[in-house]
Amino acid sequence: MIRVVIADDQALVRAGFRVLVNTAPDMEVVGEAADGDEAVRLARGADVVLMDVRMPGTDGLAATRLITAEPGLAHVRVLVLTTFEIDEYVFAALRAGAGGFLGKGVDAAELHEAIRVIHRGEALLSPLATKGLIGRFLASPGAADHRVPKDLSVLTERELEVLTLVASGLANDEIAVGLGISRMTAKTHVNRAMLKLGAHDRAQLVIIAYETGLVRPRT
Repeated sequence: MIRVVIADDQALVRAGFRVLVNTAPDMEVVGEAADGDEAVRLARGADVVLMDVRMPGTDGLAATRLITAEPGLAHVRVLVLTTFEIDEYVFAALRAGAGGFLGKGVDAAELHEAIRVIHRGEALLSPLATKGLIGRFLASPGAADHRVPKDLSVLTERELEVLTLVASGLANDEIAVGLGISRMTAKTHVNRAMLKLGAHDRAQLVIIAYETGLVRPRT
């Protein structure tokens, strides 16, 4: 059973997502938070946190950083809830460690699949949408101020190749087929790249690929 926490300062939004989540036979809502501090506390008993970015006090960005930085919460995945209105907030959440993002207008089937994908940790949610978001943000004026230098020389040639494919939105199965390797080998290369670059998950790998110029945003 996938344990889900819903973090949003609006009670009606939380209630709506609770109903949607609980219609799935393999997941249940185990807590609701109205701010980031409560979200972090409840995350200790969760597998996935649905996180709104803009909340009073400790917001979703700070809460995401706290969750992903705590070793005891390494298994917890954060899925950002957004209206897709402010790209910079979503980008910052992904860089803070969120595993992906989802529009608040999502239907039940899409929400369930998103939670399962995030919980598995096998693929970034909506990788093409995320790639487009990052590309637009890094191509915008002032984006250079947000870049965090990373040394890609720590990666092997194969790991660089895999990183490029991850940034292109490919899942492990697709990477394996494209490179003629096993799925397990592809997963190993992804995990090694994450470890060497200090990335919490695939979302951060995508960001690093763009920030370092390994992959160029389309303008």
